[in-house]
Amino acid sequence: MNIRIGNGYDIHRLVPDRPLILGGVNIPHDLGLLGHSDADALTHAIMDAMLGALSLGDIGHYFPPSDPKWAGADSLLLLQQVDQLIKARGWHTGNIDSVIVAEKPYNDPNPLDFKKVTEEVFISIINGYRKRKNRTFS
Repeated sequence: MNIRIGNGYDIHRLVPDRPLILGGVNIPHDLGLLGHSDADALTHAIMDAMLGALSLGDIGHYFPPSDPKWAGADSLLLLQQVDQLIKARGWHTGNIDSVIVAEKPYNDPNPLDFKKVTEEVFISIINGYRKRKNRTFS
């Protein structure tokens, strides 16, 4: 079994008049992350880790901020493209472990369901793996 491990890191400044999106979840907040796309720092770090595991550079190479077509892009759609890129090279994502370091704490009494969003985004990865390996996951 061949295993590759990647490490991703992303940082964006908090600014007014922008949505705060992390892991595809729009978080109600008075500040949002500044960036060319939707500035989803969590998803950007995950993509960089996936690309880095295969020595394929970083997301700036594939989705340059100088290209207007990526302005306001949904990072979850970019993540799907990165997933297709690694699949085309015969690899798949087995595990993701992420940490969010935030400038301002989030104190909403209703916890965010990052797991649900992640499952929705990666369901095609999991289903593809099941089909290839004839396996089920519990």
